[in-house]
Amino acid sequence: MTLAVERIPKLSTPTDGMVWISGQTFTMGSNHHYPEEAPAHSVDVDGFFIEETPVTNRKFMEFVKATGHVTVAEKIPDAEDYPGALPEMLKAGSLVFVQPKQVRGADISQWWIFKFGANWRRPLGGLSDLRGKLDHPVVHVAYADAKAYADWAGLDLPTEAEWELAARGGLDDAEYAWGEELMPGGVPRANTWQGIFPVSTVKPKGQERTTPVKAFPPNGYGLYDMIGNVWEWTCDYWSARHPEPAAKSCCIPKNPRGGPEDASYDPSQPSIRIARRVLKGGSHLCAPNYCRRYRPAARHAEPEDTSTSHVGFRCVKRVPA
Repeated sequence: MTLAVERIPKLSTPTDGMVWISGQTFTMGSNHHYPEEAPAHSVDVDGFFIEETPVTNRKFMEFVKATGHVTVAEKIPDAEDYPGALPEMLKAGSLVFVQPKQVRGADISQWWIFKFGANWRRPLGGLSDLRGKLDHPVVHVAYADAKAYADWAGLDLPTEAEWELAARGGLDDAEYAWGEELMPGGVPRANTWQGIFPVSTVKPKGQERTTPVKAFPPNGYGLYDMIGNVWEWTCDYWSARHPEPAAKSCCIPKNPRGGPEDASYDPSQPSIRIARRVLKGGSHLCAPNYCRRYRPAARHAEPEDTSTSHVGFRCVKRVPA
């Protein structure tokens, strides 16, 4: 595919470490996988800059040192926000993936553990730390943490449409960010689960979780880790499915946004009114036997207050009109 040549705008603020994505119309979503990805439809997105990698522990540390920011995972939850929660669970912490030896049924609590004291500094809880992981994506960041970083950096979080356009790397409507095969030539192109999730992995010891942000090849736009490694926050509220395709080319949505906040609430928890945002890209825990969300069209709902050991983010810079 030949990409259109477009003059890259010059901004008064630095865009080092960012890649320019030309404005264009592309096919968003998919009709071939999970129902929330459908229907595939055309959208038109203006050009923007996007960070070439997820925000790393090194960069997030600079932000915390400069601002004194305290992440959601480091704060004691307010009991009023969680009706019915056990008092002993209202402690600072975050969700950590712990590989089980065997599982019974699909209850995710068999491998997701809320660990007191787990946060971006201590990604596994306990005495874990960031030694050897400064160039890994920061994790255990809730939506407010990602937005606070973006504001400090003079940037923003991407919309779902911006993120998906960037992830496709110029391959409109391709299955994966690099083409139609998951592992071309049998070689992994992203940090996803290798083995049978969640009980066994064939990855070398020490590589079962996040990897450095440039450990795998970039996509066609020169962007790293758009697929796998960590899920990434977008600024759009969750919607159960995409809107129907425009009936005429003149009516293709321009710079679309997600649905309304009220519609993003989890219907299975009517007493808890916490908005959910769209996550994109899949993570190192996505596997063919469990979560085939290592694709640009894939999407997932995440409550704004939730942080985990497999969710991070990257930022964008939009060009003033």
